[in-house]
Amino acid sequence: MSYWSPPPPRIARPRLVTDRRSSGGSGAFHELPLAELHYEFSRHVKPAVTVEPGDTLVVETEDAFSGQIRKEGDHRDRTTVPYGNPVSGPIAVAGAEPGDAVVVEVQDIEPLIGQCATYAAMLPFVNFHLGPSLEDQTRVCRIEDGRIIWSERLSIPYAPMIGCIATAPAMGSPTSFPAGDYGGNIDLRDLTVGSTIYLPVAVPEALVFVGDCHAAQGDGEFGLAALEMPGRVTLRIDLAKQRHLPGLRLESAEEIGAVGVGRSMEEGIAAGYSRLALWLEQDYEWNRWEAYSLLTQVGRLSLGFTFNGIAAARVSKEYLA
Repeated sequence: MSYWSPPPPRIARPRLVTDRRSSGGSGAFHELPLAELHYEFSRHVKPAVTVEPGDTLVVETEDAFSGQIRKEGDHRDRTTVPYGNPVSGPIAVAGAEPGDAVVVEVQDIEPLIGQCATYAAMLPFVNFHLGPSLEDQTRVCRIEDGRIIWSERLSIPYAPMIGCIATAPAMGSPTSFPAGDYGGNIDLRDLTVGSTIYLPVAVPEALVFVGDCHAAQGDGEFGLAALEMPGRVTLRIDLAKQRHLPGLRLESAEEIGAVGVGRSMEEGIAAGYSRLALWLEQDYEWNRWEAYSLLTQVGRLSLGFTFNGIAAARVSKEYLA
C-alpha cells in the first residue's frame, strides 16, 4: 500500500517482548507483538528488540490502512489517521556496522486476524481510459483455507508478501511511503515465504523495520492498494560483514535478484539489471558486459510499487556456475 503522508507521531500500544531459546537449532527465538507503530525509517528510534545473528524473530504488523478498514462500510479516513504504511520495530542486530548487510530469511507470513482489505484509488491517467468517475472498490475479504474470498462467486490464492522492509538510513528519516537503497515501500511479490533479502547497513545495529503485509498483490500494485492485512511474520536474521551493497538483493531457491529504485520505472529497471550484472561480476566471475548481454536474453523482471520506480531484476541460479 502506498500513499504520501508527512512524518507523523508514533502510535503507542502496550508492548511485551519475549525471548526464549529456539527449539530448532542454534540461535534464540524472539517475539515482538503488535505495539508501537512507526511511519518513518529513523535511526533515532529506540530499538524494540535486539537480536543476535542467527536468531529467529516473530513480529506482528498492522495493515497499511492503520486498521481503519475492518468491516463492511469502513473507509480510509485520512482526516483522522492521515498516515499510511505503519511499520514495526526497529529490530537492532547486534554487531551490525555500516558496510555490513543484514540477511533476512522470510520463514512464514500469517494473517493476524484472518482477513484483508483493499480499495482502488483515483488516478488521472487511468481515468483517460476507464472514465472520469471511480466506483467505490473498498472491500474486506476473509482468508480461508489458503484462499482469499473476493466475492460470493470468486476467490483468489493466498499469496502473502512483505510490502515494507528497511534499515535506517544514515541521513534523514524517510517516511514509509517512498523507497531507496535502504529499502522502504518496495511492494515486490518476491519478498515472500522462502525468500531472503539482503539489506545494506548504514548505522550501528542496522535498525530493521518491517510492515505492510499483503495477502496478495499484482505486479506493480497499480491501483495503490493491495489486499492489505495485519500479519505475523517469522524472520531469521543473519549478518554478512562488510559487503558494501549498493542496494537491496533478493534470493530464492531458484534465482538471485537485484532491486533498482528510480524516479521512473525505466530508471528502476536499468538500476536493477545493472546491479545484477555487477553482482555476477563480483561474486560469480562474470565480466560485467557479458553479464549485461546475458541478462538481456535470460533475465526476469518483477515490478514493485509502480510510482516508486521499483524493479527487481532476476536470473536463474543455473547461470551462476
